[in-house]
Amino acid sequence: MNRFFKTTLASTLIVGCVVLASQSMAEQTTTEDVKEAKLFTLKILPLLKEKCLGCHGADPNDIKGDYDVRNREVLLAGGESDEPAIIPGKPDESPFYEAIMWDGMEMPPKENDRLTEEQTKMIRHWIEVGAPWPSEEEQSKIKKAEWSVAENDDGVLVSTSGGLADEWTYRRYQKEDVWAFRSVQKTFDHDSVDGFVNAKLADAGIDPAPFASPEQLLRRASYDVIGLPPTPQEQKEFLAAWEKNSDQAWSDLIDRLLESDHYGERWGQHWLDVARYADTTGFSNDYERSNAWRYRDYVIRSLNNDKPYDLFVKEQIAGDELNPGDPEATIATGFLRMGAWGTAMIPAAEARQLYRDDVVHSIGQSFLSMPMRCCKCHDHKFDPIPTQDYYRMYASISATQPAEMPAEFLPSENRNRFAETKELVNKLWDYSHSRRNALHEKRESAAKKWYKENNLPYKNNEERKNDPEDKKPMRHVGLTETEQGQLKVREQDTWIWERRKERVQPLAQSVYNGADSNQNDRKLRKPKKAKPGDKNWHPESVIFLGGSYMAKGDPVTPGVLSGCGLPVPGAPSDDPFAITTDIDGRRLQLANWIAHPDNPLTARSMVNRIWQYHFGKGIVRTANNFGVKGANPTHLELLDWMTQQFLAGGWKMKRMHKLIMMSDAYRRGVVHPNQEQLDAVDSENSLLARFMPRRLSAEEYRDGMLSVTGELNRELGGLPIVPEINMEVALEPRMIQFSIAPAQQPSRTPEERNRRSIYAYRVRGQADPFLEVLNKPNPNDSCDFRDAAAVSPQAFTLFNSDLMSDRSIALAKRVEAEAKGVDEQISRAFELTLGREANDGERKRLSEYVAEMATYHKQNKPDPVAYPTKITRSLVEEFTGKEFTYEEWLPVFENYVPDAKPDTVSPQTRALADLCLLLFNANEFMYVY
Repeated sequence: MNRFFKTTLASTLIVGCVVLASQSMAEQTTTEDVKEAKLFTLKILPLLKEKCLGCHGADPNDIKGDYDVRNREVLLAGGESDEPAIIPGKPDESPFYEAIMWDGMEMPPKENDRLTEEQTKMIRHWIEVGAPWPSEEEQSKIKKAEWSVAENDDGVLVSTSGGLADEWTYRRYQKEDVWAFRSVQKTFDHDSVDGFVNAKLADAGIDPAPFASPEQLLRRASYDVIGLPPTPQEQKEFLAAWEKNSDQAWSDLIDRLLESDHYGERWGQHWLDVARYADTTGFSNDYERSNAWRYRDYVIRSLNNDKPYDLFVKEQIAGDELNPGDPEATIATGFLRMGAWGTAMIPAAEARQLYRDDVVHSIGQSFLSMPMRCCKCHDHKFDPIPTQDYYRMYASISATQPAEMPAEFLPSENRNRFAETKELVNKLWDYSHSRRNALHEKRESAAKKWYKENNLPYKNNEERKNDPEDKKPMRHVGLTETEQGQLKVREQDTWIWERRKERVQPLAQSVYNGADSNQNDRKLRKPKKAKPGDKNWHPESVIFLGGSYMAKGDPVTPGVLSGCGLPVPGAPSDDPFAITTDIDGRRLQLANWIAHPDNPLTARSMVNRIWQYHFGKGIVRTANNFGVKGANPTHLELLDWMTQQFLAGGWKMKRMHKLIMMSDAYRRGVVHPNQEQLDAVDSENSLLARFMPRRLSAEEYRDGMLSVTGELNRELGGLPIVPEINMEVALEPRMIQFSIAPAQQPSRTPEERNRRSIYAYRVRGQADPFLEVLNKPNPNDSCDFRDAAAVSPQAFTLFNSDLMSDRSIALAKRVEAEAKGVDEQISRAFELTLGREANDGERKRLSEYVAEMATYHKQNKPDPVAYPTKITRSLVEEFTGKEFTYEEWLPVFENYVPDAKPDTVSPQTRALADLCLLLFNANEFMYVY
């Protein structure tokens, strides 16, 4: 080989190696640059926008500290200190980095906004590599490439119809946080409730508690299913059956309870909590919804009949479209009328928006366990629900108008006491109307005289209302200042009693589809004649920017939640989540989509509610919120398995009750043999190693006492009853617009008053003080979980209230009639209240207590209870500012049948009543174990 060739070859090899090395370095540099560009685009920039931009660039005219973070140049340059904020490559010398580390400065300034350790490490690395800030074009490419990746280290994408910005549309979620939007699982490792529960207990190294006693199980099941305690006879029969075959006895007990008509009353109360049932509208007028009771009875009737839940859903959202003309279906849509709503002193367009917003939110949280208010003003901050989807659901009910609609009474509806109610209401109407007419005639006589003196033709009050002041008499001509105020009160009362007549009329709180109009919730009716233009009317469906009906954004068409991934049957391929734009049929298509077996939310929602009401808390503890900010399920596979069982069983709820109640998990005792270990591993009992005791709800407590005393009237359904409440509360002035509402007069007889609490008249503006103190929820908001907090007013109420005194006397009279001698009476009282015998120590102490209290009562005679038949009220007339008085008539008390009071029974009975009061306050009575 000649020398030239060798040299050339060597040179070639050297040059080749240099070229390859240069290419390799260039590729490495390019790869690193891409990596850092992705870091900035996908991590650093979103962090700057989330944590810094609000104060440092969102409003260019108000930049805090003159420090702008909107581009690299100003971000590095710093603010009013004139010192660089970031020195590329040197994080430890960069004030920006010191601030996010809370070293000398603290940014962001709030503790709950402080960056995590992982986030500060990312920013440190970004500064170390030179704080690169790729171009907008490069950022766009990086984002679009990332949008095609369904799942990465940052989470998963959820496909939706799209948000107001790409950052929202393609944001990522932790998979466990959006579990509810994923399809219900179909294959499982276990095939029973206990299979799933015991597997988790085994993983945690926890043994389950032993079974509860048969007495505890009987009481637990009875309260859970029908909301009433077992009678001594029922207990005796159950224990006898248990001795023969415990499993069969338990199964038979569940079947018997589920067949009881009282099942619908107990479980209906749960649904009415969610639906926000009340007999009045709320707000300043708190008008009566005179026939709301028919919706309450529809719920009870549907549950007793084990109506499939999917049909239950459809009827409440769109019964009038599903079965037009069917009274049952019309009554069912009362669900859409349950929210507090009024039209007073607000524009009609705003009132309509408030109603529709309320309905969308109520449908979302009640049937889908997905609150909707959070996306009214913007794309949901946490859940994959764009504001576009909110307004598509809004559009699906935007032709829905609230009204009292005709609905003939059903043969199954209870129409008892219609005649008595008519008679009482007519009396009250006559009373107010006659006094109103007398004042009206006095005013019009003076008006006629004024017109005659001024040589003008007479005009009545309505005709002259808009005349010039010099062409008509004074507003209340001929009336004194007191009479002016009285006239307003009598006019209001006349209207109130006129409205109450509707209680016994074939009307239902319902809706119809039609054109918008200026509605007044004093009286809501479907117009008899359409106005010109109504035939071609269509609601304008747009996004309300910021939630304001005056800020109209992009148009939308009716539709459903796209994040669920369930298309609407028959929808166009280019818009699979659309529903009809016709006036009729929108709600029905929405309801069909909600009740579709493949909807990932609906069946799960109800299964979780059923579980919660049996165990005290749901598999998802936030039953109204399956979203990111709700609780994650403790046993997701169990929830999905039960959901599949629910669907396979035809959406029947009673089948689910038995499935749950037959499990070992439900039958466990409340005491765990190794409580210390359990507290260390599972302090909240999320793994269900034992059964958690619960306090009786307000209704269970009152109904349980009535059952024990023998006073309970078990009649089903019908007009609302009014229990006797604290007289001060019943008679206290309850302001409504321009007047005072009539006093609450209780039902006349004990038979009427002592019906189950679900039938009690519910006024939003005046809660029953006894039920309220025991945590009965406010009906203005949906209640998915009853608060069971113990507060001091409960102790005062349970020992000192008139209701407790009345029930204690009633029980004392019962045990006196059924047992002779104090010892036997104590035994009978224990048997009725606690379901057991008193032991020797209890009997001895309580015998002494009764004797001591008998001596006390012989020496202290109680005052008799007086019921007023008339009261005098005072008000300030709004135009004159002068105080006036008027008399209110209380006819119920003219022929009132009170419960037995302390002054009507003997000292011995009062002493025995003191014993009964103690038992009613015992944990054994107040709690289910």
